Amino acid sequence: MSKQGKSDRDGQWFGGAHESDVWQGQLAAVAYRFNQQYRGDAFDLPPEVKEMPIFEEWTSGSLTAKVASPFWEVVKPQKGDLCLDLGCGVSFLIYPWHEWGALFYGREISTVAQEGLNSRGPQLNSKLFKGVELGAAHELNYEPSQFDLAIATGWSCYYSLEYWEVVMAQVKRVLKPTGCLFSISWTQKLPRQKIGRSWKLIWGRRYFCHL
Repeated sequence: MSKQGKSDRDGQWFGGAHESDVWQGQLAAVAYRFNQQYRGDAFDLPPEVKEMPIFEEWTSGSLTAKVASPFWEVVKPQKGDLCLDLGCGVSFLIYPWHEWGALFYGREISTVAQEGLNSRGPQLNSKLFKGVELGAAHELNYEPSQFDLAIATGWSCYYSLEYWEVVMAQVKRVLKPTGCLFSISWTQKLPRQKIGRSWKLIWGRRYFCHL
């Protein structure tokens, strides 16, 4: 049984007392940012940012396709697989989980995404949808060797390498010996010695996964 952290209505998530103040600040800021996005709130940005071409792509919706991570092209969930989607957002609503037949477990720090997906997910497929827990990726309260696949995309750029090392250790604990982690690194490559020999690195597309 996994445990949920506590959150306020502004989207700040607070986990265990052992977390560093730096991580707490990062998690709260990222949760607030994604809650704004999922609610459709306007972002208060300086004029020079709004004049940038990337801002126009973002507001038009064309940026999403460019930064999306099609994990299934590298590691496709198999029927009956137990899959953990870290920072899942609304993944279960927009990706063909029903076609894959894989069991979906989500973990998310945005209260808006977590509550929305827990409300709509069972309506789409109650057999495959196993719920979204509110919490961060560095503290995974799941059973050891529980999952066949873990997915972590779209949020690595917000955190330090030190944070990712803790996340990696947690993911390896909850993955089965034959399991796989799929992620994408936007800002920096994880040192090979930090990952270990069993991790296959696909640097051409900045993906890394354990196969």
